[in-house]
Amino acid sequence: MRILLVEDDELIGSGLQQGLQGEGFAVDWVHDGDAASLALRTTSYGLVLLDLGLPKQDGLTLLTRLRERNDDTPVIIITARDAVPDRVAGLDGGADDYLVKPFALDELLARMRVVNRRQAGRAQTALQAGSLRLDPAQHRVWVRDEEIFLTTREFALLQELMQDPNTIVSREQLEERLYGWNEEVESNTIQVHIHNLRRKLGTGAIRNVRGVGYKMGEIA
Repeated sequence: MRILLVEDDELIGSGLQQGLQGEGFAVDWVHDGDAASLALRTTSYGLVLLDLGLPKQDGLTLLTRLRERNDDTPVIIITARDAVPDRVAGLDGGADDYLVKPFALDELLARMRVVNRRQAGRAQTALQAGSLRLDPAQHRVWVRDEEIFLTTREFALLQELMQDPNTIVSREQLEERLYGWNEEVESNTIQVHIHNLRRKLGTGAIRNVRGVGYKMGEIA
């Protein structure tokens, strides 16, 4: 998943970016509201982590304008403002969750998983495709009862495909969802990851729809 982090505090922003990248997320980090507004108009994100006290355009104004143009990108507010009126204003303004600083990375990750499940209309945390099961919380994958060990990037790519197993996802879409602004992507990077996943999961695990992209296949 590709995330937009909107945070003007260098220490907090750097720590969050590194922590989330270590969990396999692509993270674009901007420091003010105007930069965030531009990023949201030009790039598709799976989630926004939004501070409220921002330069140039405050977070609540940014959120309100995002919802006014019917952009339903999930937003989790991350802020030091812990007063009840602030929480109410953030949630009523369109945020999917509200997290008060300081917080543990594990709690943020759990809240992100909840928002992701809600967005996808799922009750279960784990994703299932045939006999293949992926648990985002544990970062573990099984084929039947056998656990399969994947790299962080392989796991992220497989998770993107399993979010909706019947949907075809193009190479360009996968690149956009898995890599941030400052990450260089070779033209065959996605194909290499797909090849490795097929080797580990089985050749039929991921189908190549010629000229269109990839989708989940069948694992008996």
